[in-house]
Amino acid sequence: MRLVLLGAPGSGKGTQAQRLRDDRGIPQVSSGDLLRDAVARGTDLGKRAKASMDAGELVSDEIVLGLIRERLGRPDASKGFILDGYPRNVAQAGALDALLAEIGQPIDAVVLMDVDQNALVRRLTGRRTCPVCGKVFNVYFSPSAAGDRCDNDHEGEAPLLVQRADDKEDVIANRLKVYEGQTQPLVEHYRSRGLLKVVNADQTVEQVYADFLRAAEK
Repeated sequence: MRLVLLGAPGSGKGTQAQRLRDDRGIPQVSSGDLLRDAVARGTDLGKRAKASMDAGELVSDEIVLGLIRERLGRPDASKGFILDGYPRNVAQAGALDALLAEIGQPIDAVVLMDVDQNALVRRLTGRRTCPVCGKVFNVYFSPSAAGDRCDNDHEGEAPLLVQRADDKEDVIANRLKVYEGQTQPLVEHYRSRGLLKVVNADQTVEQVYADFLRAAEK
């Protein structure tokens, strides 16, 4: 099961990828996580990536693909993988295809987590996080029983929940606009190749996971 996972911010793709990882033992390969890990460990690729980031530049596709190549070479990826966060455009998809063909691990399916934009805005703008324990709530869908405070058991007074700066409505609108512009051509690219599977992600977590599994296993 070798998957590419697509979805807008707030579509729940990370949640579903982690669940599939835990259920089937297939690693979730996030380009962002790979970069942070390589920089923290000071690998050759990590040093090159850090130099780009320190200079305010985007990390090159060559470096990201090098990290993906390394990650897919580990034993736990022999049964498959879930690529999350890469590719982001058609050019990257072509480079990824070449890499996967070279290592003999072509993509089986591309799963798009599809959510109405209004629902996405509510998911993201309603998100609140406890600054102490990290528990996440949503004022619309899963509010804290303690109102604007964390309902976990903290010693002393429960901390006030906070909203991330990038979860504010004007920022969300821009993030979704950027995502749409980047990803729609990628969606059409994979649809034209017969690889695209679309999952309605505007359901319960359990329903989405069931549909996600069916899409991944077709």
